[in-house]
Order: sequence, then C-alpha cells, then structure tokens
Amino acid sequence: MTKHTTVLTSFTEVSGLIRQFVARIVRRDDIEDIVQETFIKSYEADLKQNIEYTNSYMLKTAKHLALNHVAKWDNKYSDELDESDEAQRLMKSVTLEDEVTSKERFLFFCRVTEQMSPQVKKCFILKKVYGLSQKEIAAKMKLSESTVEKHIAKGLLHAMQAMQSHDDGVQLPQQTKAAKRAVK
Repeated sequence: MTKHTTVLTSFTEVSGLIRQFVARIVRRDDIEDIVQETFIKSYEADLKQNIEYTNSYMLKTAKHLALNHVAKWDNKYSDELDESDEAQRLMKSVTLEDEVTSKERFLFFCRVTEQMSPQVKKCFILKKVYGLSQKEIAAKMKLSESTVEKHIAKGLLHAMQAMQSHDDGVQLPQQTKAAKRAVK
C-alpha cells in the first residue's frame, strides 16, 4: 500500500466521523465543503511530510477548517459595504497573462477529468461543478452515498495530482497501472 493510498483509505474510514464533528460547528450547507477540503489539506500535508496518525490529523484539520470557516463568515457580515468597491478594483486588475493562464489551467483540468472512469467523472463533476450534495448525487446515479463519496475522493485525488504536476511545469505522464486502478 502506498503512502497516498493510506491517506485515501484513512479519509474513507473517518469521513463519517469528520462529517458529524463538522456538523456541530458549521451550517449544513457547508459540511461537505469542509469535509472535502479536509481531504485535500491532509493529502497535501502528507506529500510534504510523513503523517504518523492520519486519522487524528484529519480530525484536527477538519476542526481548524470549520472554526476558520465560521470566523470568516462572522467577519464577512461584520465588515462594511465598502468591500464591493475593492472587489471591483481587484477584478479590473487581472492581467491578460493571468486570464490566459487561468484558461489554460481550466482546459487542462477538463482534459484531466476526461481521464477519469465514467462514474468517478460524473460524481466528481456533479459535486464540484454543479454543487450537488452527495445525497443528491447518490439518488440521481442510484448509488450509495458511500460509493459517491469514494468516487469524489478518487476524482479529487486524480485532479489534484494532475494539476500539481501541471503547475510544477511537468507534463502529465501516461497514467501508470496504479494510477489507473486508483481512478477506476
């Protein structure tokens, strides 16, 4: 079992517990986003260092993400309305180079999703593009919520690895047998 498979396995094992824990802190609409961000942050941390107690790390990460989310939400509604002027100024400052880079990344992301198995791709896109909940996806695709969660996690892992390779300037190699198995 590879190091990164361990993170995925641990996430699958504790995601229900993470979901319950986060539900006590944030609004229902934000739970799935916090849970998915927990996986991404844990995976990124595991790339940089060896995490000995992955389950504990994920629970602590979820706690911090949920508390930060609540703090940001509170600040968002306590700030003055002047921010809309600042947002307009920032939006105008986007350079042509940034716009081209953004479009290139989006096209690469689209190619990456095409490499996913059909069910993983559909679950991933319904979640990340259309914003459906896992429950809605499960009903729509006639799958269990657990299966949908695993498909989304596989899609996230695949997309994150590919985008990281792309951002590092590395061409995405042909998928290895292990990568193909992980995405199916």
